[in-house]
Amino acid sequence: MEAVMNLSRKEQVIRKAAELFREKGYAASSMRDLAQKLGIEAASLYSHIKSKEEILRSLCFDMAAEFRKSLEEVERQNVSASEKLRLGIIGHIGVMAKDLTASAVFMNEHRHLSGPYLRDFLLLRINYINRFKAIIEEGTKSGEFKENIDTKLSVMTLFSSLNWMPQWYNPDGKIDSINIGQQLSDMLVNGLKKQNAQ
Repeated sequence: MEAVMNLSRKEQVIRKAAELFREKGYAASSMRDLAQKLGIEAASLYSHIKSKEEILRSLCFDMAAEFRKSLEEVERQNVSASEKLRLGIIGHIGVMAKDLTASAVFMNEHRHLSGPYLRDFLLLRINYINRFKAIIEEGTKSGEFKENIDTKLSVMTLFSSLNWMPQWYNPDGKIDSINIGQQLSDMLVNGLKKQNAQ
């Protein structure tokens, strides 16, 4: 609660904008809609933020940094590839669960970024996906994972499973994000493991 109260006005604007983008979609949302949601005049918004796209850039690149930080912590650990993959999945779920609204915008609205920003964002995303792919390849080489798996298919299946979370996860429900992360990681990692691999 204290963290919410200590948000700067700009951070409050970005948080409300994330809610609006999730509800209406980025393209259908206007600065006037955002001002209305905040209970202020549209003109006064521009003292906090330059444009609607500035908000989207902030949401997308801040989330990308959170995902990258989570994965870097996993990569630094001296553990097996299967454990790295398990921890990477749990970390990814943890980042999304921390802010489901921003996560939904990150997953669904990034395509509205303009030219150079979209390119930079997609490069970050490809780099992140490739690092998971490298963990799977490491597990194949070490004999933990099946030899004949298609790593691209594996990693795309993995992210297809994980990135739906903002659509269905209820933070007030019976199951918490840590438990979801553990269950999903078990399902996904065990599907890659050799029958005799522990």
